[in-house]
Amino acid sequence: MSPGFLEAKALLRRQLQEKLKCLGPEERAVASREIRRRLIEQPIWQAAQSLLLYAPTADEPDIWQLVDDALAQGRQVMLPRYSPADGLYVACRVRQPARDLAPGQFGILEPTAECPRFDVKRLDLAVVPGVGFSRNGGRLGRGKGYYDRLLAEVVGFKCGVGFDCQVAAEFPLEPHDVRLNCILTPACWHWVIGQPRS
Repeated sequence: MSPGFLEAKALLRRQLQEKLKCLGPEERAVASREIRRRLIEQPIWQAAQSLLLYAPTADEPDIWQLVDDALAQGRQVMLPRYSPADGLYVACRVRQPARDLAPGQFGILEPTAECPRFDVKRLDLAVVPGVGFSRNGGRLGRGKGYYDRLLAEVVGFKCGVGFDCQVAAEFPLEPHDVRLNCILTPACWHWVIGQPRS
């Protein structure tokens, strides 16, 4: 990949992060509620029995209520855990968040070492955050490629979740970038690839 392309990607990442800083707490809370509402209306969410979700950071949509709801419904819920030995994230099953989660490598809540790993090829749906998204299914992460390596193994539906300001013009994807099936923001649910037939 050319240095110019990498610089353009880094610039876009900084621009989107600046936009995120402009969102106030109340605006984030309202937008997060709308994201959760839109997601639970989708047939793909309603049918999924094995889910990869995430513990939100302060600048990501707060989907945590969906973790509690899915567990209460008896679904299998996985969260990413960073594996230093592998240099990547792995999916681990969570049953009781209060007991099963602790701050991980990057200060984000992660499943503890006691939580069993889950084969991501068996996931029905992966709901993932990002710094930015494009309408052609691109996901702009934090630049380390950790999530991309995890998502590369997911054969189920992959849904990117972000605020409306995080959807940018289409940007070219690097070879390791994984295209998402859909993008979810407070304002829309956008199918990219793999839309079920009605």
